[in-house]
Amino acid sequence: MLHSMTGFARQIMESAAGSLTCELRAVNHRYLDTQFRLPDELRPKEVELRRQVGATLKRGKVECTLSFHRTAGSDSSMALNEELVRQIGTQLTEISAMLPDARAADCIDILRWPGVVLEREIDAEPLFADAQQLLANTLDTLMKMRRSEGERIEAMLHSRCEDVLRIAASIRARMPEVLEVARRKQLERLEKLAVSADPNRLEIELALVSQKLDVDEELDRLESHITEIRDAMLGEDAVGRRLDFLMQELNREANTLGSKSGDTKTSRAAVELKVLIEQMREQIQNVE
Repeated sequence: MLHSMTGFARQIMESAAGSLTCELRAVNHRYLDTQFRLPDELRPKEVELRRQVGATLKRGKVECTLSFHRTAGSDSSMALNEELVRQIGTQLTEISAMLPDARAADCIDILRWPGVVLEREIDAEPLFADAQQLLANTLDTLMKMRRSEGERIEAMLHSRCEDVLRIAASIRARMPEVLEVARRKQLERLEKLAVSADPNRLEIELALVSQKLDVDEELDRLESHITEIRDAMLGEDAVGRRLDFLMQELNREANTLGSKSGDTKTSRAAVELKVLIEQMREQIQNVE
């Protein structure tokens, strides 16, 4: 089964310390490239989270954003820097004595003072456990999307493979006629020249012409590559690179068919093959 490399997933989890949100964005890439955006509380755990992503995804450029918001009003969410408040109070008393007409500061002003309100440290291990579970859930959602897109690509590739085999069969069926026409043209040229040719030498020359036009080997390799493509799509491993290589091989055979073409219909068939192969190649660029 094929998997696409593109997808998006977003999940939210409410934990004891606050709200966790995970977003995953994935696009095609030559290999697995994972970029993280983490809150301060989870940055020490980036290696473990990266390993978790790598255990599920094999290729693609993946942007993983984990955000954390503390629960508002939680007793453990903030603390008061009492020593700093006392120092501010002392300084305000002195200022009031020096400037009796100045407006007195209120409690809100003091709370806004940098460093007065301190966020208490959160126990990182429970938060990390929640983040791992959330990441696992988000990866599962992403994989479902990638599988769905992969099924669409796989159906398209199967259809194009059938078209390639159909065209290859039509070329093979016409080869005896093409070779016979080429043989007849050579004989007609000799008749117009009004020269006598050694029969044995003539047969050798006609055999050489037929050999140049014969594309049985190319058609055999073309059909063999289609079989390999179908077999690759049956596996569960990442096969994008292998399929891309097979597209190169198919294109090579199509080019050879075009260069050895003995008539217009075969040339057109070779062009059709190249169009089909390019359509497959474009889709395979997005396969994991």
